[in-house]
Amino acid sequence: MSESKPVLCPDCDGVSRRGFLKSAGAAALAVSGLVPAVAAARPVLAAETRETLIAKLYETLSADQKAKICFGWEDPKRQMISNNWHIVPQTIGEFFTGEQQAMIREIFNQAHSPEWIEKRLVQMKDDAGSFDKYNIALFGQPGSGQFEWVMTGRHLTLRLDGDSEPGVAFGGPIFYGHAAQGFNEKPDHPGNVYWHQALRANEVFQAIDGTQRTRALIEGPVPQEAPQVLVARAEDQRAGLRVAEMTRDQQGLVEKVLGDLLAPYNPKDTAEARRYLRANGGVKSLHMSFYKAEDIGSDGVWDVWKLEGPAMTWYFRGSPHVHVWVYLSEKPLAVAPPGPRPNA
Repeated sequence: MSESKPVLCPDCDGVSRRGFLKSAGAAALAVSGLVPAVAAARPVLAAETRETLIAKLYETLSADQKAKICFGWEDPKRQMISNNWHIVPQTIGEFFTGEQQAMIREIFNQAHSPEWIEKRLVQMKDDAGSFDKYNIALFGQPGSGQFEWVMTGRHLTLRLDGDSEPGVAFGGPIFYGHAAQGFNEKPDHPGNVYWHQALRANEVFQAIDGTQRTRALIEGPVPQEAPQVLVARAEDQRAGLRVAEMTRDQQGLVEKVLGDLLAPYNPKDTAEARRYLRANGGVKSLHMSFYKAEDIGSDGVWDVWKLEGPAMTWYFRGSPHVHVWVYLSEKPLAVAPPGPRPNA
């Protein structure tokens, strides 16, 4: 699980910059051309849908840019997944014009619920230095019914497909994570924007009884971190306690876990994910497992846990810092998505 250390960038504080640009003084600077076009363009771009923005971004790309970041729909990179990879070497901050960067930022914004945009930017700053250090690629032809926009970088794989990939939530497998204060986080994961998801999951463990805990708590090694962890397994091969065997109150706590897991994403994408979950039996179709190994601080607050169902895997590995692998669809994933090739 080798990863490069994050590049610190003290001048890339997206939160303070966004707050500054809201002031009257910043508005005047924008008119005079002294602040980036990215900031000045946001109010206008927010009126566009993410699909139209992706199409407009594609239209602005030069032939050289298209040669480097645009690929066919069937290219395997479209569905690749890893905890730390770059779909192309070109970064947002260095490869795109100010106008294009503004569109990319707004597409990113519209992939999220409004309250989660800044939290995700905090993660990206902590893990890579800034939003500008991440990468995007485009697959297929916008407007053709087959296109996908993919963003990658340390601790993030994000996809938008305009429903081009039928029956698959989030456009395919996604990944998110955070190392807020170093590679090896403390037991309470200070500053980690995703740790509250684990605390919510641990509320379920505290609510179940002794017999249920015996079935939910898994001895031995935690699951491997690789695309293979997303492949659907038969019910008798899924680890942990069946949610269907929990009480109604306990099932309600699992519903709250799902709510926290889905909260970062655009409501349209969240609704699609819930629709596929219902098609496969809803929350009662899931198994929930907690792993005794890799319990940071040996405090009984389980850092590693998983929700797994007929066509869903949400694997939260909070040791040594947070890594989360996700796949949710209408039909089970039978074959693992590819991992990135060397120098991808």
